[in-house]
Amino acid sequence: MKRYLTSCAFWLAAACAQAGTGLATVPGLQGDGPVTVFYPSSAPDGPVQRGPFHLTLAGDGIPMRGNGRLIVISHGSGGAPWVHTDLARSLVEAGFVVALPEHRGDNARDPSTPGPESWKRRPAEVSRAIDAVAGDTRFAPLLALDKVGVYGGSAGGHTALSLAGGRWSPANFKQHCEAHITEDFSSCVGFLTRLRGNFLDGLKTSLALAVIRQRFDDAAWQSHADTRVRAIVASVPFAADFDMASLASPRVPLGLVVAQQDINQVPRFHVGAVRAACSSCEVIADLPSAGHGAMLSPLPPLRPGSIEAELLGDPPDFDRRQLPEVDRKITAFFRKHLLP
Repeated sequence: MKRYLTSCAFWLAAACAQAGTGLATVPGLQGDGPVTVFYPSSAPDGPVQRGPFHLTLAGDGIPMRGNGRLIVISHGSGGAPWVHTDLARSLVEAGFVVALPEHRGDNARDPSTPGPESWKRRPAEVSRAIDAVAGDTRFAPLLALDKVGVYGGSAGGHTALSLAGGRWSPANFKQHCEAHITEDFSSCVGFLTRLRGNFLDGLKTSLALAVIRQRFDDAAWQSHADTRVRAIVASVPFAADFDMASLASPRVPLGLVVAQQDINQVPRFHVGAVRAACSSCEVIADLPSAGHGAMLSPLPPLRPGSIEAELLGDPPDFDRRQLPEVDRKITAFFRKHLLP
């Protein structure tokens, strides 16, 4: 009997060693784009190519039961699932299924309507992504959806704050940019241009404000609730357009990731303001030398000298070797609040 048990233990260990991070796609609902799903799989990992990304995953591997919980990741403006692969892998290794909806008009394939137009749609897209996974016969039997986690970075962090109970308005966005456009220029105009301290800066700010005033004068509060969402992490979020009083007591546990060298969403206007308003929020990671793209892992290829490289690239003294530990802390936050 002892020999038999030893043999079973050996084969169980071998099976676990071969288990991989599954990758599949679920069709979106109501005209939404596809939902990318990472999950525990009995299949071993192998090479997978997605755009410029060389990944190691179990493409369409057979799902296996994990801890029964779902995490939805809301990508940043113009984003794609693949820059969150390392975080997704950490979550999958802890037993979570991870779903990434493609946000309409604000993704790598279609970046046509970023900013407040997308922010209005995004929280409902997260809810429909939960529904889409719930309706998929591969994953529905493996999940209990009464406790779902949400992680979002940048524009996805805005989505996360909305789901945490925050309310915001396009008019608040306009007011922030009118007051602080030179200090927080990239937050107001996106990846179009930057202020360079030359004679063109005045023209850039005037044109930006003219467009912002024309497009974003709606003072109606925007909010979204989904009672299934029970824990949230907002990483380097766009947050300056929120009514900070609405985030003083989030409806669910809210964790924050701070990048102190972020020049795309300057911390004092965004995550720092949330941190000051919310005494119950947990700072999961405060990275003193990190820039806005720190939590993108793998980092997308950035053309040297481009606006994207300036805003998303790592500052010279940032060490990416610390990111696995940050991923583990985020995973631990969700384990704490969603399990058992």
